[in-house]
Amino acid sequence: MIEFAWPWVFLALPLPWLVRRFLPPAHEPTAAALRTPFLDEIERLPSSRGVKRAKPHSLWIALVGWMLLTAAAARPQWLGEPIEQAVSGRDLMLAVDLSGSMEIEDFFLHGRAVDRLTATQWVAGQFIERRVGDRIGLILFGEQAYLQAPLTFDRTTVRILLDEAVIGLAGDKTAIGDAIGLAAKRLRDNPVGQRVLILLSDGANTAGAVSPLQAAELAAREKLKIYTIGVGADQMIVNDLFGRRRVNPSQDLDEETMNAIAEKTGGRYFRARDTNELEHIYELLDELEPVERTKQFYRPRTELYPWPLASALLVASILAMVKLRE
Repeated sequence: MIEFAWPWVFLALPLPWLVRRFLPPAHEPTAAALRTPFLDEIERLPSSRGVKRAKPHSLWIALVGWMLLTAAAARPQWLGEPIEQAVSGRDLMLAVDLSGSMEIEDFFLHGRAVDRLTATQWVAGQFIERRVGDRIGLILFGEQAYLQAPLTFDRTTVRILLDEAVIGLAGDKTAIGDAIGLAAKRLRDNPVGQRVLILLSDGANTAGAVSPLQAAELAAREKLKIYTIGVGADQMIVNDLFGRRRVNPSQDLDEETMNAIAEKTGGRYFRARDTNELEHIYELLDELEPVERTKQFYRPRTELYPWPLASALLVASILAMVKLRE
């Protein structure tokens, strides 16, 4: 169907008649002061008989042009069929650790060794793509915590910002408590039951103004549910001066604190030792925090004003040609 975005513009339709009706007419040219012996011949010329009056067909052409111009100004639009959109009432904030330990290459992706951040970017990026209808936010933290992306439906931008993150961007230390506090502050105004934080780290809290447990207590008061993910392999082979030896690259991971944070806020702690476990964790998160779809419809609009506008210009050109012929 067709509708007009600005229908009040049609109030201007009688404007030409009002101008003609109430404004004083233009003054006719006064008689020439120069006397000529051939005045009678000049007066018989068509141009010497005062102001020309518009012919009826010219008035009708001008009227059609004015109506088309008014219709274009009213912005006619074609409304398409209603399209159902998936909208969720859930807001998810992702907090990703960028401390120096995230550069340890104890994960494998597509058959090659990668650092922990690269694996996180790949798996979390797929998780973001699946959250159709959710608002996603992104916090990056190291020695300090930064809001990289506020809550938004633009999942593509959030994933790009996550992929562009680099290790050490926020410092080499780990401020888990500050990241939780920042998330609680950003989600404070959201409805209860729709505040979720997914926090991923591979170490212990070594920086920040607030301890993780204090921040977790604050989050619990704010009804913020936190899912924590500890990343890092349990063992890996390294080469040094003494040859090849087996080490635990996750010895600094404070699993006790990560688990306590989740318990205090009604969430859950996960352990990701490799890429497959990390992918499985995000699949579980999809089940624990499913996308809540509510019916909302959108009708696409197509602007139609170019058609009456072009027609009005065509009518104006025809009117100009008629005037030239008169």
